[in-house]
Amino acid sequence: MARPMTMAEKILAAHAGLDEVVPGQLVECDLDLVLANDITAPIAIKTVREIGAGVFDKDRICLVPDHYSPNKDIKSAEQTKVTRDFAHEHNITNYFEQGCMGIEHALLPEQGVVVPGDLMIGADSHTCTYGGIGAFSTGVGSTDAGVGMATGRAWFKVPETIRFVIDGELPEGASAKDIILHIIGMIGVDGALYCAMEFAGSTIEALSVEGRLTIANMAIEAGGKAGLFEVDEKCREYVERRAKRPIREFHPDADAQYKQVIHIDAADIVPCVSWPHLPSNTHPVTESREIKIDQAVIGSCTNGRIEDMRAAAEVLRGRVVDPNVRCIVIPATQGVWLQCVHEGLMDVFINAHCVVSTPTCGPCLGGYMGILAAGEKCVSSTNRNFVGRMGDPTSEVYLASPAVCAASAVVGHIALPSDLD
Repeated sequence: MARPMTMAEKILAAHAGLDEVVPGQLVECDLDLVLANDITAPIAIKTVREIGAGVFDKDRICLVPDHYSPNKDIKSAEQTKVTRDFAHEHNITNYFEQGCMGIEHALLPEQGVVVPGDLMIGADSHTCTYGGIGAFSTGVGSTDAGVGMATGRAWFKVPETIRFVIDGELPEGASAKDIILHIIGMIGVDGALYCAMEFAGSTIEALSVEGRLTIANMAIEAGGKAGLFEVDEKCREYVERRAKRPIREFHPDADAQYKQVIHIDAADIVPCVSWPHLPSNTHPVTESREIKIDQAVIGSCTNGRIEDMRAAAEVLRGRVVDPNVRCIVIPATQGVWLQCVHEGLMDVFINAHCVVSTPTCGPCLGGYMGILAAGEKCVSSTNRNFVGRMGDPTSEVYLASPAVCAASAVVGHIALPSDLD
């Protein structure tokens, strides 16, 4: 009889063809998906060509040009061309050309390419997002991604798991983004180093799937190898109308062994902001109102889904962005962009004097569409605020929820939506 296991252990065991695994064990696993983008794919492609074996399965490789797409300069155009040519050469099913694309970690769940129970690697650190729908997904280097594309296999060291049990009702104005910022502020940017983060409790059950994807997305900001949520009825409803393949559910055993179990009262989670230059440098919004901003960014693979667009639009409706602030709204996928049009959210954004972009990672990584000048401050719904992350090394990025970003854009300093009443 197999030992009691966590979600991460069960998924890895299943893909390694083993009855059980233990933390620290090295296992070689079959992969369901391998992901790369316009920055990381060219290096992975070079590795595939060096191996000389082609791709293991044209349906199990995802190539998404999203970081500098539409291309911002000649160099980014060349990188995308390498990716595009490789996709056409190998008839890659899940190559998302401009016009059909989106920010990768929002696009793949939306399109049903990744499903519960999958084991996937991606040449991007925020690949951990897909744990929001019960997949074990983690970021790897481009070379490892290339080997995965060629062989369909990868090795893993089975991680220990930290279980976060969050119960109760969130205070008014608090969101999924505040949950993960609260946790990162509590344990630090290395508090879950090479651990799977498993989320449970009544607060988690009440979250939408989009909210769970937001939390899983930032597991890496606590050093996590993966962020995992159990599949429940909400998840099944979200997935079943999208899934391209059958789903598999892996639930943790009641007596699974965890490195640590952390209980959190949802009442203690308030709207917060991560000050520069670490996601763990969290402060309540109520203690951040003196911080004037030059820019607000609403979007990214963390908070660019339709739920996030609605939250921002609710704050901006009937209001205008402060004339000294640039507010940039980036729907994460073409599907979200179109839904914004159908729901009238684009009218709200334009009337509020926001810039609305095509889907792109854009300013999140200091790419384009909103780079900061020396000394400028930005409040952003993105996931990282390292030195120089969004522009000049003397600029500053403050991480917050879409609603807080929208409210801050209106008043010109970090603020709560309730401050506008």
